[in-house]
Amino acid sequence: MNIAFVLRVLSLLLLIISAFMALSIPVALVFGEADTIPAFLVPIAASALFFAVMTAATRRSPRHALPIRASYLLVVLSWVFASLLATLPFLLTGSIPRFVDAFFEVMSGFTTTGASILSDVQSLPRAILFWRSMTHWLGGMGIVVLTVALFPLLGIGGLRLMDAESPGPTVDKVTPRVSSTAKILWLLYLGFTVVEVVLLLLGGMDVFDAVTFTFGTMATGGFGVYNASVGHFRSAYIDWVITIFMFLAGMNFTLYYRLLRGQWRTVVRDSELRAYSGIFVTFMVGIAINLLRRGTISNFWTSLRFAGFQVSSILTTTGFATTDFAAWPGFSQIALFVLMFIGGCAGSTGGGIKVVRLVTLFKHSLTEMKYMVSPHGVYAVRVGGQVVRKNAIFSVYAFVFLYLCTLLSAILVVASSGADVVTSVTAALATLGNIGPGLGAVGPMANYGHFPGYVKGYLSFVMMAGRLEIYTVLLLLTRTFWKR
Repeated sequence: MNIAFVLRVLSLLLLIISAFMALSIPVALVFGEADTIPAFLVPIAASALFFAVMTAATRRSPRHALPIRASYLLVVLSWVFASLLATLPFLLTGSIPRFVDAFFEVMSGFTTTGASILSDVQSLPRAILFWRSMTHWLGGMGIVVLTVALFPLLGIGGLRLMDAESPGPTVDKVTPRVSSTAKILWLLYLGFTVVEVVLLLLGGMDVFDAVTFTFGTMATGGFGVYNASVGHFRSAYIDWVITIFMFLAGMNFTLYYRLLRGQWRTVVRDSELRAYSGIFVTFMVGIAINLLRRGTISNFWTSLRFAGFQVSSILTTTGFATTDFAAWPGFSQIALFVLMFIGGCAGSTGGGIKVVRLVTLFKHSLTEMKYMVSPHGVYAVRVGGQVVRKNAIFSVYAFVFLYLCTLLSAILVVASSGADVVTSVTAALATLGNIGPGLGAVGPMANYGHFPGYVKGYLSFVMMAGRLEIYTVLLLLTRTFWKR
């Protein structure tokens, strides 16, 4: 394993992260927070020094394609070291004085989870809040994908890196060159970001709010800059704009590229998109009717607005809230709990198990029932018009098994702190699925700050495992990975 080359690429990635961190400095100047600037300059200087040292130390090191093991190691180290670097502004300003809390907050940001240890978000300096939201935006499309996009020299092994960061059912190449694919995905991501910012400005938000809430929306993250999240604005227009963009961010981004290429029939016929849309509409209408019948909300269109927002938020694993849904009727809470298991589409910024995996398992279950009636029949599982191979189906089953095992371990760790059953289950599910808020003591109006340090540390690991889709992280814990 070429450790020298791994460290060189890692130093390059941290340099990119620090370049985005530098954007917080103008924000500090605009809002009269010059005293926070050194907290950003220190990590920027440290990453620049690390890059210079690694460049000098490895200038004669051969550049060749990274082997599979090195790719997985690099991706995991990238997320860990990026999070370590990003904690420094919080620690140096005293916004979050404890390391375990700062690391939890930043890991939650990069993994687009949105779980927070902060009880009073509004008390933080604006520059810190901007950087906190920026971690969402960077982690949404993927910090390794960003590195591959900006530096074509990483095209050697670039696909392996993208596979390791998003090891879903498929990692589509929309162009022959991996670096071009990464650029297109990031340009689409940037385009949606600009459009949403403009629409939120038209809804009465100021520039700072529009940018930070867009970062949380497009990354399906959920960090806000107000204690009441999106509910702070009490605006139907803003609620619907964010609802729509959360839904769009939960779709496979390669579908947008196909739309731009005029391949709209392929998009319309996409089975995962159909299932995703069907789940959204069904749960939105069901919860809206439940809220209306139980008298929680007296107007149907208002109930549809709140239900649509929360369904979109939980389904796409964003985690924004416009109201305390922990106070909703039992049916609505259970419906949202079910959505926590689903997640967005493959190739989206959303977390969770992913719709395409559930579609595959559902169709395979139907196929198995056909075999029970006609044992000699020949049946194929088709998803998106293509036959799913047996090894792909087995991979989905293995993923779901590992996902549930990781979930159960997290539930036990949280419960060991004395948390009740509802809190333990939903805290574990909300962090593994990169959702953020759960129910009980981690509801939309609560936070994770009351947990002891070891729980926060383990949930930080769980968030990374969920964002990198289990395999990449757990693989490093096996003996097979480290054998020569």
